[in-house]
Amino acid sequence: MAHYLFQVAYTPQAWATLLKNPHNRIDMVRPVLQKLGGDIEHAYFAFGDYDLVGVMTLPSNVEAAAFSLAATAGGSIKAIKTTPLMTIEDGISAMKKAAVSGYVAPGAPAGV
Repeated sequence: MAHYLFQVAYTPQAWATLLKNPHNRIDMVRPVLQKLGGDIEHAYFAFGDYDLVGVMTLPSNVEAAAFSLAATAGGSIKAIKTTPLMTIEDGISAMKKAAVSGYVAPGAPAGV
């Protein structure tokens, strides 16, 4: 199961609705993620560019994109950012593969 960082910024209208009727939106979103084969591990309100941040699990990038599209289409989100996450072990594996990939930067001499 893949992990994704999500960051959501609500529209002013969404905030007005939430202030009139404060409730846990995660309780509303969790069934959507479960229908896509995933779930929410953690979620937090935040200060700054995004109002809500958290970690969700989903089977693949396809389901992550589907969730982002569905949430955006609802009209209450002015921005959503979904970032795939890797375990430390997977990151180290990627570093090892990168080290032997043979990539040559533009302008660098070949074979360096």
